Amino acid sequence: MSLLKEAPANISEFTSSIAYKELEKLAKHPFDLTASNALTPERVQKYISQACGYKLLYGTERIDDQIMQQLIELAKERKVFEKMQQLQAGEKINFIKGFDSENRAVLHTALRDQFDNPRQDPAAKEARLMAKQQLDALKKFSEDIEKDPAIQNLIIVAIGGSELGPKACYNALMYLKKPNRKVYFISNVDPDAVAKTLKCVSLKNTIVAVVSKSGSTLEIATNELLLRDAYRQAGLDANQYFYAVTGQGSPLDNPKNYRGVFLLWDWVGGRYSSTSTVGGLPIVFSEGYDAFIEFLRGAHAMDQAALTPTLKTNLPLLAALLGIWNRNFLKSPTLAIIPYSVALSFFCDHLQQLDMESNGKRVDQNGNFVEFDTGPIIWGRPGTDAQHSFFQLLHQGTSRIPIEFIGFLEGQYKHDLELEGTTSQQKLLANLLAQSISLAKGQKSKNPNKDFPGNSPNHVLIAKQLTPYQLGALLSYHENKVVFQGFIWGINSFDQEGVQLGKVMSKQLIDQQKKGSGPVADLAGIAMLNEFKGL
Repeated sequence: MSLLKEAPANISEFTSSIAYKELEKLAKHPFDLTASNALTPERVQKYISQACGYKLLYGTERIDDQIMQQLIELAKERKVFEKMQQLQAGEKINFIKGFDSENRAVLHTALRDQFDNPRQDPAAKEARLMAKQQLDALKKFSEDIEKDPAIQNLIIVAIGGSELGPKACYNALMYLKKPNRKVYFISNVDPDAVAKTLKCVSLKNTIVAVVSKSGSTLEIATNELLLRDAYRQAGLDANQYFYAVTGQGSPLDNPKNYRGVFLLWDWVGGRYSSTSTVGGLPIVFSEGYDAFIEFLRGAHAMDQAALTPTLKTNLPLLAALLGIWNRNFLKSPTLAIIPYSVALSFFCDHLQQLDMESNGKRVDQNGNFVEFDTGPIIWGRPGTDAQHSFFQLLHQGTSRIPIEFIGFLEGQYKHDLELEGTTSQQKLLANLLAQSISLAKGQKSKNPNKDFPGNSPNHVLIAKQLTPYQLGALLSYHENKVVFQGFIWGINSFDQEGVQLGKVMSKQLIDQQKKGSGPVADLAGIAMLNEFKGL
């Protein structure tokens, strides 16, 4: 019997690349952030990149020049620049070769490609023109609402990416909120979600936007019916209060049933739809059409940065490569994202879906099971609250967890006060930097309970202020980072088959609750349902 291990049936292009082999060697001795004089001012200055008003400081990552050079070589070998060009040109990149798949273009970048010499590739140009029509419709919506002071509330009925991203972005720009304008989001099929919202609004002052690309999403349809029934009971014609955001030709694409209809397209995935009318409606309603346009400008600027061939300006690719280093070579299974801004309180929720639904895959685009780790677990919450929650584990737990810190030099409201020589905003930033440095350097102590191992890789993304432009750039930075990592791993970041299995089984169990109609449900599920009856 041979003592040689058999090679896996499929060796991926990722793990067989020359740069991958070199990075494996370098990972045996990564840069030691806890070494004496490791974090010098010179190192901090050396590892800084800048684009779209953001600086990314990554001297607190476990990298050196040799590691960074091999990461760049990896990006070249995996042809990420060419693939990003293909994406933004509208080529079909959403596919699994040889198997049934969506097989279509991915053009969320066309939604904001309205400025500064837009692309002329035929597919991208056509998508841009379609997006411009919806922008014009949003502008008219804004003008119409301004003429109707009775309208004070907007309820968004959506789920998944159509709710998480728009909700995060709307809340991030609340400092621009117009008087007497408030947006509510309903996503959960739990009837309490609708009932709770109805207690907060007067229906005669409230419009509703129902968001479903297919027009047949179960949770959306259920919640729409509950809301329509509430309007009926209030003696109001729901058709005069409801809008639809949907795919052309879907069941919701029916102007007779809605005050207005906005369109979506199959080349925009839900988690990439924040710069479409899905994300535009709440911002335009509450914070204004001009704020949404600036939001798009920022996203477009970072899309352009993602096409540049140098890490000095390509922040999304730089972040992607640092993530690959931490995930695949330093073997870190998670990434914590900690924004030091209360405005980004919902942003981690969106980034969790964006990353984990995109890159939580175990099959490459050739239909082969991968033999390496793909998307990390994304989690986090705003600082300084997080420091008094889970930072104990980050500092002294048994796992080294990579972190992205996000901060701003100025607050949005400019409402601050100097106390003991510093403002609240200065104290906030001091906390951010202290955590970054402390997690990297650690602290040696003869008292084991006061010993901090350090070497927790992290980087800091910083801008002057969280404006609509900077929010758009921040959103695009993360979207493009996720896409770059998918390109490097050779997986499809644009489908979500993993969401479907639970949906199919829930439909079977719902049919079972209808006195046994429909296909036979899973027997274990039926047994569990029967147990519920005894409560």
